[in-house]
Amino acid sequence: MNLYNMILFIGMPQVIIIIVVVLLLFGGRKIPELMKGLGSGIKEFKNATKEEEDTPKVEKEKKD
Repeated sequence: MNLYNMILFIGMPQVIIIIVVVLLLFGGRKIPELMKGLGSGIKEFKNATKEEEDTPKVEKEKKD
C-alpha cells in the first residue's frame, strides 16, 4: 500500500490518535491560537490570489 492510499483511507481511530498527539504537543490553550493563525493565513492567501486575478484585467483595460 503506497502513501497516497494510506492518506485516503484515514479512519476514525487514526484521527483520534492525531488529535491526541496534537493536544499533547501543543496543549489545550495553544490550539485556538494555532487555528486562528491558520485561518488568517488562509484568508490572506485567498485575498492574494483574488488580487492576482483582478490585476491582469485592470492592466488590460489601462492598455486599451
